[in-house]
Amino acid sequence: MVQEPTRQQRQPARVGMSLPRQDGPDKVTGRARYAGDQVVPGMLYARLVLSPYAHARISNIDTSAALAVPGVVAVFTAETLGMAQADPLSRSQTPLAQQEVMWCGHPVAIVVGETEAIAEDGAAVVDVDYDPLPVVIDPEAAMRPESPLARSRNEVPVVTGEGEHAPQEGTEAEAEERSHNVSQTPPLKMGDIEAGLLEAEVVVECSYRTHPVHQSYMEPQSVTIAASPSGHQLVIWPSTQGLFDVRSAVARTLAMSDRQIRVEAVPIGGGFGGKEVLIEPLVAAVASRLHKPVRLVYTRQEDLLAGNPAPQTVMTVKLGAKRDGTLTAIQARMILDSGAYPNPLAGFSGFHFAGIYRCPNLDIRCDVVQTNKPGTGAYRAPAGPQAYFALESTIEELCLRLGMDPLQFRQINALKEGDPNIRHGRWSRIGLLECLEQIQRHSLWRERERARGEVPAELKDWEIGIGVAAGGWPGGTEPAAALCRLEQDGTVTVVVGSVDVSGSDASLVLIAAEELNLDASAVHVTHDNTDSMPYSGLSAGSKTTYTVGAAVQAAARDARSQIFAIAADMLEASTEDMELGDGKAMVKGVPEKYVTLQQIAAHSMGFGALYEPVYGRGRSANRASSPMFAAHLAKVAVDPETGEVRVLDYVAAQDVGRAINLAEVEGQIHGGVVQGIGWALLEGMAYDENGQLLTATLMDYALPQSQDVPPITPLVVEVPSELGPFGARGVGEPPVVPVAAAIANAIRDAVGVRMTQIPMTPERVFVSLRESEAASPSHLNTFPSSPRKEGQSSSVGSRKKWSD
Repeated sequence: MVQEPTRQQRQPARVGMSLPRQDGPDKVTGRARYAGDQVVPGMLYARLVLSPYAHARISNIDTSAALAVPGVVAVFTAETLGMAQADPLSRSQTPLAQQEVMWCGHPVAIVVGETEAIAEDGAAVVDVDYDPLPVVIDPEAAMRPESPLARSRNEVPVVTGEGEHAPQEGTEAEAEERSHNVSQTPPLKMGDIEAGLLEAEVVVECSYRTHPVHQSYMEPQSVTIAASPSGHQLVIWPSTQGLFDVRSAVARTLAMSDRQIRVEAVPIGGGFGGKEVLIEPLVAAVASRLHKPVRLVYTRQEDLLAGNPAPQTVMTVKLGAKRDGTLTAIQARMILDSGAYPNPLAGFSGFHFAGIYRCPNLDIRCDVVQTNKPGTGAYRAPAGPQAYFALESTIEELCLRLGMDPLQFRQINALKEGDPNIRHGRWSRIGLLECLEQIQRHSLWRERERARGEVPAELKDWEIGIGVAAGGWPGGTEPAAALCRLEQDGTVTVVVGSVDVSGSDASLVLIAAEELNLDASAVHVTHDNTDSMPYSGLSAGSKTTYTVGAAVQAAARDARSQIFAIAADMLEASTEDMELGDGKAMVKGVPEKYVTLQQIAAHSMGFGALYEPVYGRGRSANRASSPMFAAHLAKVAVDPETGEVRVLDYVAAQDVGRAINLAEVEGQIHGGVVQGIGWALLEGMAYDENGQLLTATLMDYALPQSQDVPPITPLVVEVPSELGPFGARGVGEPPVVPVAAAIANAIRDAVGVRMTQIPMTPERVFVSLRESEAASPSHLNTFPSSPRKEGQSSSVGSRKKWSD
């Protein structure tokens, strides 16, 4: 029986972005005002009505009280808004609940008012009648045949990976009895897994669990939408990572042409994969209906309740190896909790287990499960932190069983150029071995025995451990274009369609400046809008520099050719004899024979000018990605009395191909490690059995703070990519990937317990330590293959090597 929410649960307290009321009523409306209320003339403000139930049928929505609030302009439900393309499996296309709510925080209605405070008051009095339905929260429970359905109308799709097909009839996957909440991605297989396990002399297996993690960007989800002055277009100012993606989604939702939607580039306060397309189609539909500008900004609580966090996972990893450390088998199963909607990246998740070590026999399966939680999205290296936490933790246990140095084991099995991959191709040139070598040379690894004895005075009696882990990201590809225009003052403007979410514009400036032999101060990057900017995909997946940067390099090269053609004619020289430097086009070997870029601009942009304007065009369509790898080393202290863990020192080696902007590269590594510490020790969205979010504010959802961040040493490895600009690879994804595993392995080294769940909170570490102490000596060298309870260690003992 479903427990009815309390009154407080029915109307969740709005915190975070909410503002305190000022003393005294507004002189115009007579209602209380909010400190910081800023009313833009003509602008309307939207607030959402969120479901207090995790699963319920909507029997009635009464909006009359909201419409009676002075200043409320309109209230829309799914029925009254009537979006053109209502795909029930697409959250952005069906942003308001249709007859059924599927998670606590599911938007039911949207209220529009003359101020945000008025809209807030209107939303508070919308009366919704719910008929509660059974709730399913745990992904493993959701898979059982007797499980309630996460949505009463079963619309679970078959999830397929790129270039893959659904499993054939009669496979093991189809033979299993499971609920309709489950869909399976095609299994990834290579070789014969059973033969590989039989060939192994040591086999290790363990299960792991993670929790949903929010991207925790500084700026919450927000968008402003208005009609253009002509009234022929909707103009959108979104906080998004993909301008063209927003345009396409809104056009599809409203059954309009792309040319009727104009998306403006605006600064974005972080995204990390969580700001692709979410609320823009909803607000566009409202603005289109009202013919007035509308703005919606999530509160921090709304972002936690109704965002699109990284998915929860449950994983089992089984590894087989010979005595010499050679891997013979990797078998992995991932259960990915996609929440109330399909996860678009689910088909990709299993590749992480096959993307770092050379192994002839692979068997990887990923089951996608729907539950009554918000639909999930991308978060920096989607599924990477979870998968590598499981894989690298199990690798460490295998090394203990083999009595082998964990870094040496990784070097023996690390992928290298020419090795076969699971897509039936070959690995290109990669820098994984070079990253491992950098860690091997670092003093923290070479002098790790001494480091274990160095305990800060304030941490007396704490145990010190050193842990290593590796991880990778396969990279992404997407066509892109760029423009490069010479200005009359001799500077250069580069026009791109990407979004600068990570300082990528600075790298694009340096790429153009290098190609034109200009000072970086003479190059400016602009983004314009989707009416006129060149195409670029999402600024995500560590592909902006790799794809857009390649287009910028091509555009700058084209502009340079045009400059040389003009200069050669002006100087009566050959274009092959021209070179650029100090803002001049000069004849090689005759530096006094030159024309300035200002002169070239004057002869190509003025009235009666003789030459065509310099307007370089560049395009890229890299068909192959450039995989990127990282190896990390962590030093931690563990309090055996409380389970508290502190990271004392951290080293991160990463292959970046070519560091276009070293400061930005190191900044990305620093930021990724800090986010990884959040994954490892602090962050996790918790739900009770009724689907109520228990971490709905930043008082409950823990984030890393300055005191949680150790000294971080980035070791930049440069193994050039064949396709990236000047050999550059992506940078943003890999730094977060190995962190949780490195810290877990350091905890294992410090106190002898294997943590199988993240975040590794003091409570979970404490429970594992107590279970370790309670275990009998006969169990010390036994590694269980069955799943463990929450927080339970899968192996216990000291730092001593495993015996057989």
